[in-house]
Amino acid sequence: MENFILILLCIALGYAIQKFNIFSDDAAITLNQFVIYFSLPAMILLQIPKLTFSIELIIPVVIAWVVMALSAVITLYVSRWFAFSKEITGSLMLVTVLTNSSFMGIPLISAYMGQEVLPYVLVYDQLGTFFALSIYGTFIVSYYSHKSEVSIKMIAFKVFTFPPFIALIIALCLMGVEFNENITKVLSHMASTIIPVGLVAVGLQLKLRLTRDEIKPFSTSLAIKLLLAPLIAIGIASLFGWDNQASHVAIMEAGMAPMVTAGAMASMTGLAPKLSSAIVGYGILFSFITTNILYKLIG
Repeated sequence: MENFILILLCIALGYAIQKFNIFSDDAAITLNQFVIYFSLPAMILLQIPKLTFSIELIIPVVIAWVVMALSAVITLYVSRWFAFSKEITGSLMLVTVLTNSSFMGIPLISAYMGQEVLPYVLVYDQLGTFFALSIYGTFIVSYYSHKSEVSIKMIAFKVFTFPPFIALIIALCLMGVEFNENITKVLSHMASTIIPVGLVAVGLQLKLRLTRDEIKPFSTSLAIKLLLAPLIAIGIASLFGWDNQASHVAIMEAGMAPMVTAGAMASMTGLAPKLSSAIVGYGILFSFITTNILYKLIG
């Protein structure tokens, strides 16, 4: 329950700061940068080395990547069908595809299914969502935030200099290594800032009133993210006959709200910042209802 309260409180706090002009206008960008350059790498370095592999642990990875791939294709097709601008399309390609698998996934799924399923949550999060954020997210930002054509060289440079990606490579090399207690504590404290800092940044950019032009992409994004994505995950699990904790966790993760960091990336690079923030913010609020329905459906 305290996790739910913290999430709602941080969003409300950020929104209140915005309304009363307590911070400077660029405060949200600064907080977003802190999450991407410090908090997120710390979490990756903290969690990835703890993982061990088994055949069952592959299930969340498979579902994560298939759901993201199909969501990206559907989002691109729908964006072209509705003739959304390049800026809006880039925003939707980030926030509709990348799921909030960590600080929404961890507290919500552990609340529904217990602490024993957390290894599957971490697998989906680290080897699915975060890896996609590092490569796919960088590609989308590079392609949609530039007017000129994007070269392979530029994409590669952005991928290999993206702090979370660097942290991921280091963490994979350290799998099985047990960190010094002091290092673990430092990483834990840094990683824990993702929730308050990221969600306050969302609140800072949250607009409760959308313009008429934003309603269509807003509704499209949340329909795909909160309704269609988990249905795709259920379809994959049924196709392969997966009916266990690993598949149930993956289905729940697929139905989580849009990733806050994806919204932060969209905002930092000028990809419809207000729309991106609204999709992430409202998506988090709506996901409290949709994940409850989803859990009852698979339960």
